[in-house]
Amino acid sequence: MFAKHQPACKTLARTHFGIGELTSLAVWCELGDCRRFTASKQAVRHAGLDIKVDQSDRHRAGGYLTRQGPEVLRWALYEAAKASSRRTSPDHAYYAATKQRLDGKLATLSVARKLALRCYHTLRAMDPEEVYTIPPVP
Repeated sequence: MFAKHQPACKTLARTHFGIGELTSLAVWCELGDCRRFTASKQAVRHAGLDIKVDQSDRHRAGGYLTRQGPEVLRWALYEAAKASSRRTSPDHAYYAATKQRLDGKLATLSVARKLALRCYHTLRAMDPEEVYTIPPVP
C-alpha cells in the first residue's frame, strides 16, 4: 500500500494513536500543504470540525459543526478519534471526561479536533521535501 512507503503517512501513523495506514493517507491527501495555514485552528476549520455559534445580544443558539471542507478528512479524523474510547489511548481520560459531561459523539468530535491540530503540527514540522515525496511503485 502507498501509505506504507510514503514518509508523511508513516510518521502520522506512528506518532498518533488511532491513525492507521488508511486514515493517515486520507489525512495526508486532504489536509494538503500545511504551510498554507498560518495557524493550526485553520486546519480544524478546513476539516469542517469547528463549531459555529449564532449569537445576538444575550441570545445564543447551540453550536453546530460547519461541515465545510473535505468529507474524507472529517471521516478519517472521526474514525481515528473513535479509538480514543479504548482504555489504552493516551486521550482516554479527556474522552471519558467529555463523554460524562456531554455525550459520546461530542467527545469523539472533540478528540477529532485535537487530532487535526496534532496532524497539522506533525506535517508542518516535517521537511517539505519528505512530506511530498511520492514513493516508487513496487
